[in-house]
Order: sequence, then structure tokens, then C-alpha cells
Amino acid sequence: MKTYQVVGIGNAIVDVFSTADDSFLDLMGIEKGIMQLVERERGEMLYAAMKDRRQAPGGSVANTLAGIGALGLSTAFIGRVHDDALGRFYAQSMAAEGTDFVNPPVKGGDLPTSRSMIFVSPDGERSMNTYLGISSELGPDDVSESVAGRAEILFLEGYLYDKPGGKQAFERAARLTRAAGGKAGIALSDPFCVERHRADFRRLVKELDFVIGNEHEWSSLYQTDLSAALERAAQDAGTVVCTRSGHDVVLVRGDEQVVVPVRRVVPVDATGAGDQFAAGFIYGLATGASLDVAGRMGCVAAAEVIGHFGARPEADVMALFRAEGLA
Repeated sequence: MKTYQVVGIGNAIVDVFSTADDSFLDLMGIEKGIMQLVERERGEMLYAAMKDRRQAPGGSVANTLAGIGALGLSTAFIGRVHDDALGRFYAQSMAAEGTDFVNPPVKGGDLPTSRSMIFVSPDGERSMNTYLGISSELGPDDVSESVAGRAEILFLEGYLYDKPGGKQAFERAARLTRAAGGKAGIALSDPFCVERHRADFRRLVKELDFVIGNEHEWSSLYQTDLSAALERAAQDAGTVVCTRSGHDVVLVRGDEQVVVPVRRVVPVDATGAGDQFAAGFIYGLATGASLDVAGRMGCVAAAEVIGHFGARPEADVMALFRAEGLA
């Protein structure tokens, strides 16, 4: 018996949003359009510099789970927050949105709940500055067999490999899920993360059931152009998904290759586009959809989220699927 249709494991991060133009980013030394890890002092400085702050429970995998849960599947999240105001907000918000936050907030210790200061530019690009806090202490003891071992699908984020404990938690969760007959997959997270852990990620591509990455991440993984990288990936992985900002999505499974066109829209906020693509795709995977339909579901979910601020869906994505003949 499976308790959950989809379980995610990743960094539990409170997203804090503010708008900012390019001159502000330059002034603050923020590199536009990427995720940077920051130390506590810089994180506090950037937080203080934010105007009209809004906060929401975030983290890449948690955003994906929120999208999947909104589509009606049972979900759970393995993460770590401190028993402080942000940590309690995070756990309560996840539960209110329908995803079980299976580990209670941690009492004691010096590290606060993780937070990401996200500056959204007028062109919709988001520049993320993440202080990991207590998420950096996520470890194998946080992974319960009763959760990971009872998941139909496990979804993991590559960022976990930045800490030894996260790597051990990641591998324990994947092992438990697959040993019980479930499927496990990973998001490559970003090109810099791939560079840091290239050997491990190449191994994981061969071991896991599906891998989601964008064109820059796949090229970085195999240190070659995209076409050659996808050819290599197709030989290694069960299911390969390659997103390309504003361009067709490529999905490969064995000898099957599918190209899904995307509908170009002007982004309000690109935050969460990859996370919600993953939500739509994994929903399709979990419900037995074809590779083409799962890819199209991912594109619909991604298009919805970039049309507003925030990394989680606001519209009824299932209704959008029906309008496209996908459900």
C-alpha cells in the first residue's frame, strides 16, 4: 500500500519577494537571473533592503508539490525548519495547501529557518539569494521509511548535494522508494549545481527513473552541446526531460522522442516556471499519461505560473488541462 502518490525531499525555504530594477541589482552586487547562496549576514542585509516584501513557503521541490497537490494527488514533503516564526509559518502553510509536512519544526539550535530573497525584475527574471539556515542540516535521520518507502513517486532536488547530510538523505530516500517499487527522479537544479556535482549527477542519471533539466544544465552535465548531451542522456536515463526557455521541450524515453511546442507568453515573474513544469509533468507521469501529454501538462502549468507573481499556481490548472484536451 502506498501512502502518498508523490513525495518530495528538498530545502524548506521561505520565499520573500520584492520587485527590483537592474540598477538596484547592480548596486547590491546581485547577479541577475540565477540562484546564489549567501551567508547569514548578507542575507539579513538583503532582507532589510527589500521593499514591499511578500512571503510564501518555497523551495524548488516544495513548489512542485504544491502544484501537484492542487491537481488532486496526495503529497508529502520531507524538509527541515526551525521552531521559529518562519518555520511555523512554513509548516502550517504547507499543511493548509494539502501537502503533509512530515517532520515537525526543530526546537533548539542556532540556525534559523531558511529563506530566499527573490528580486523580480520588470522583465520577469528572478534573482534569488538564498540563506540555507537549518535546511543545511537536513540528513538521513529526517527520512522516514514510512514516508519515502510508501511513495509511488519520489522527487528530489540537486541542491541537496551541496551538503553531505543532504546527499545522504537524498540517497536514502531514493533507495527506500525504489526498493518498494516506486519511481524516483531528480531536477538538476542549475548549471552551477551541476558543475559542483557532475560525477554524482552522471551516476544518478543512470540510476534514477527520470531526470528533468534545462538546456544549460544538460550541456553542463556532459560538457558538450545540447544535441550531443541529450543523445548521451538518452543512453543513460530512463526518461529525459529538457526544457528550453521559450522554446520547444524535448522528452526522451528509450527510442521514443517527443517535442512539445510552448506557447510564448510575456512573463510577469519567471519564479517557479521550472518547478511548475515539473508539477505538470510528474502529474502526467503519476496518472499514466503518455510522454507527449505529460510534457504538454508541464508546459501549461509553467505558462500559468509565469503570468503572476509567486512560484505557485493561482488558477485552476486542471481546468486549463481540460481546455487543452489533456484531461
